[in-house]
Amino acid sequence: MDFIKTTEADSNFDHLEKMGLIDLLKNINKEDKTVAIAVENALPQIESLTKIVVNKLAQGGRLFYIGAGTSGRLGILDASECPPTFGVSHDLVLGLIAGGDTAIRKAVEFAEDSLTQAWKDLKAHHISQKDVVIGIAASGTTPYVIGALKECNANNVVTGCITCNLGSPLSKIAQYPIEVIVGPEFVTGSSRMKAGTAQKMVLNMISTATMVQLGRVKGNKMVDMQLSNHKLVERGIQMIMKELSVSREKARQLLEQHKSVRNAIAAYSNK
Repeated sequence: MDFIKTTEADSNFDHLEKMGLIDLLKNINKEDKTVAIAVENALPQIESLTKIVVNKLAQGGRLFYIGAGTSGRLGILDASECPPTFGVSHDLVLGLIAGGDTAIRKAVEFAEDSLTQAWKDLKAHHISQKDVVIGIAASGTTPYVIGALKECNANNVVTGCITCNLGSPLSKIAQYPIEVIVGPEFVTGSSRMKAGTAQKMVLNMISTATMVQLGRVKGNKMVDMQLSNHKLVERGIQMIMKELSVSREKARQLLEQHKSVRNAIAAYSNK
């Protein structure tokens, strides 16, 4: 089967510059509504990869996201939100982007075209067989990401991917591919749109489900969240009040004493 980049196909809409503002917004929204269905269709693949991630992290491994451009930034976003949300180490989930940290804000020309740099970036973090590497690339053709997964496979590091084209080179290399087929973008080739939304949804699913499976959520609450601002302290107080049926003042005292919602609840429950 010939590989076709549907993410690069002509938009379902034309003459965008002639549309009124409300029509532009409605049509973008119309396209966005299809993304959740595309993600749903990929649930078996998402489950397979997430199961491996859970197993590896439970055994002391780490999760790496690696990508270029929008895909790289989305991986970094998801990784950076795991410590404050779930109270895990900053070294547990890591995001790497072609071009390094500079590329988070400003594109680094031709950084994604290197087949060798990604492995160097991974080795700088002492990548090992205990870890999992997920390559993120809407097109499924990004050399930086493909090079990373090839070297990981050769060194017995488990690989997965998130892409938005069927049968891409990246999917064929990844041991656990996820293909979310979103079709043409509203602006032809602008994969920061539907493809980016799909990737963000899948990343949310992988990291959240993994953290729940690893015991980082109690009931439906983020009991291990970092208390890094007044909003989160207030949320913690409310959690403790509801869980233990105590006064606001008592909840605040427990939180100040034990420094985390989980520890406060455990200490009070076990006394």
